[in-house]
Amino acid sequence: SCGWVSQCKSCDVRMTIHKGAGKLRCHVCSRETRLPSKCPDCGDADLLHLGYGTERLEEFLQKQFGHAGVLRIDRDTTRTKNAFEKMIRQVRAGEKRVLIGTQMLAKGHHFPQVGLVVIIDADSGLYGLDFRAQERMGQLLTQVAGRAGRANRSGRVYIQSYHPDHSFFEQISRLPYEQFAKDLLRERDATAMPPSSYLALLRAEAGEIGDVEVFLQEADKLAAELTDASMQGLAIQRLGPAVAPLERKAGRYQMQLIIKASKRGAMQKFLGVWVEQIERLKKARKVRWSIDVDPYDLY
Repeated sequence: SCGWVSQCKSCDVRMTIHKGAGKLRCHVCSRETRLPSKCPDCGDADLLHLGYGTERLEEFLQKQFGHAGVLRIDRDTTRTKNAFEKMIRQVRAGEKRVLIGTQMLAKGHHFPQVGLVVIIDADSGLYGLDFRAQERMGQLLTQVAGRAGRANRSGRVYIQSYHPDHSFFEQISRLPYEQFAKDLLRERDATAMPPSSYLALLRAEAGEIGDVEVFLQEADKLAAELTDASMQGLAIQRLGPAVAPLERKAGRYQMQLIIKASKRGAMQKFLGVWVEQIERLKKARKVRWSIDVDPYDLY
């Protein structure tokens, strides 16, 4: 009733309920606390569990289809030695016919009897700061959908979405993946994003946000001086500095600066000089920093 949410004290994320273990767990820093029986702020015992994790899905499906054998496969249920192999044997023997799992269930396993796949909360992979979001979601949905209709059996795939009219779902359901990928490439070309350009990401973190801000401001100033003087013909762009999408992780503040170039050679020439200059900065000793060339994740 008071609006309290289980926030991790070390990271800018909400903690996840692990009901079987009776704990709240941060999936970023692994911090754990006991699952409260009442609200820590107002004392109300009427706590509402939000979201659709694998545990809640398992509870629901056990009530509806318990007779068919419901099996949850995730990090919690596969912690013990040989647990995963035992589960796979149960599935292939027909003892478990309703499977609930995370992405680990979708990759590299052949279940010839699967005829129906349901993908929950597909929107979560579409909305983010990463320009590759639709590419990754398309790969995942194609891979998961491939679990259904094997061994000459027909199969169906249902996708849960709060935005079913989104163009992404229309394309991924209608087009072969190759054509879907070509359309994404054309969008990248139009916006000059990789693979039509090249990125390097300067990440920095420290216990004090001020140290990170000053370090990246100084690094950005060096980059500006380089591109305005001896390397002005290299067409280098600077994006940032900016707070990272996850600003605080394990008690440390994170910021980043993106460098963009139209040619690989220009990026290499620029970084060769810039990195040496960064290493000489006094603030470089007070922060933990790294440069990721062709970053797969922009955070």
